[in-house]
Amino acid sequence: MPNSPSAPSRRRFLASTAVAAAATAGGVPLLTACSSDGASGGGGGEGRVAETELEGILPTYRASDVAFEPDIPAENGSSPGYTSFITTEEMGVTVPQPKGSGGEFRVMTPLWGTPPSSGNDYWTAMDEAIGVRINWQTQDGNTYGEKLGAVLAGSDIPDLVCVPGWELQGQIPRAISSRFADLGPYLSGDRVLEYPNLAAVPTAAWESSIFGGALRGLPMPAPPIGGVIPFYRQDIFEANGWSPPTSAEDFLSFCQDITSARNRVWACEDMKWSSFIIHGVLPDKPQYWEEVDGRLVNRFETDAYLEALDWTRRLFDAGVVHPDGVANQGDALVRFTSGESLMLNQGQGVWHNTLTEQRTSNPDFRMNAFDYFGVGGEDPVLYAGNGSSLWTFVNKNLPEERVREALEIANYCAAPYGTRENLLRTFGVEGVHHTIEDEQRVRTAQGEEEVVPDTYVFIASPGHYIAASDVPQLVEDWTGWLRRQMPYVKETIFYGRQIQEPDQFTNLNDQFEDLEDDVVRGRRSISDMQDAVAEWSRNGGNELRDWYQRLLDDQSA
Repeated sequence: MPNSPSAPSRRRFLASTAVAAAATAGGVPLLTACSSDGASGGGGGEGRVAETELEGILPTYRASDVAFEPDIPAENGSSPGYTSFITTEEMGVTVPQPKGSGGEFRVMTPLWGTPPSSGNDYWTAMDEAIGVRINWQTQDGNTYGEKLGAVLAGSDIPDLVCVPGWELQGQIPRAISSRFADLGPYLSGDRVLEYPNLAAVPTAAWESSIFGGALRGLPMPAPPIGGVIPFYRQDIFEANGWSPPTSAEDFLSFCQDITSARNRVWACEDMKWSSFIIHGVLPDKPQYWEEVDGRLVNRFETDAYLEALDWTRRLFDAGVVHPDGVANQGDALVRFTSGESLMLNQGQGVWHNTLTEQRTSNPDFRMNAFDYFGVGGEDPVLYAGNGSSLWTFVNKNLPEERVREALEIANYCAAPYGTRENLLRTFGVEGVHHTIEDEQRVRTAQGEEEVVPDTYVFIASPGHYIAASDVPQLVEDWTGWLRRQMPYVKETIFYGRQIQEPDQFTNLNDQFEDLEDDVVRGRRSISDMQDAVAEWSRNGGNELRDWYQRLLDDQSA
């Protein structure tokens, strides 16, 4: 059936998914991308891709000529924003006719929540619009890695398999290289133009989709700044005449001023993750190296790492952290919305959901993000996240015509905001999964059951965008925050590379997260952390440094 104007027209994916996505194109320097091949664990042999080879691997970028113009354009790499309601009649069409040939695909993705029943109206409408039949093999997102490892170790691999970046452990990176298709013959260079929505995916997302020396992943593009956002209760701040702190030195005294334990109000939750950014600490592996005087230095070895922990510890010592945050129990977001804690760091996905959930019970509720600041009057340093942290891969045993059909599925799913394809993927069928009330799309009970548990988004999605016509102030706040942070964003020396460390280093860093929590809560000392770092160096850290140095030397060759 044609996807005509009369045809049928996600709520959240963990705390890290945005309200939705439209590309910030290109503009990112192309660094070496690599993955592991063979016993070396990564970066060598077939897994190494020289910078000069990238041009022949990466897809050509071409902005969509159908995407709706944003109300707030992207600036300096920030995400565009959409505040206005777009009627169905105004929306463009990127797939006028179903491109699939009716084939069935087994698709394995994570899912948080209750899976929709098979044959539901949403999946049926998507199948008809794309021209395929998808046999969903969703798995519990909380235990997805266990199932993923077992499936990839077996002989019965689904046609399409989603692999989140946090599951790139153990043998999974090697399995990606051996089990999944090289999509370069279909997507590299101008070949991608056959799939216009995939051509509009930002280059940075494709750059991070190179595994085993080949373009294998279909990306879910990430926002330009990953990780946590430092939120504050703007409504309470304004009611008291407070402004968010603008320096690391003033933060503690401000927190002491606004804490009133007698009234069950504390300044903040555990701010460790924000402290790492405030102090310019390098990200997690494999981006946790910097070059100092010709030598690689790991994040654990930097003064900034220890200073960030010490700064966070002083917040705990001063009694400005909510007691349940000290005990690391309960729900920090509930404490925040109830007004018991006034600042916290959380993933971006909570912003829209929290605002909409609070509107009925507390119409004056407003949360915002305060700008990151540096230490000692210095500018902050925010490290760019990779262009994608989730990918779907295509079984390498599929014949060419089936690979092309799989790419048609991905092309449909990657349709940009303001298109009918994006509307169907995001909201389902009008009158069944959502209705229009006062120029807003409102999910029905059936929409909550069938569309909200994300499925198609894990196959592919467009570049990151922020859209919330129901809460336009959110779009203005979020895009404004991104614009103000972007001038301080920098890339690590291994930015954009898929790196799998050799197996002997798999558990080398395991002790640090628990030790960090003990240090900031006063159960262990900074000197204990220094001892742990020295032990880390002796027990493999120095050897790991030499391994990364060889990668860096190869990159520069």
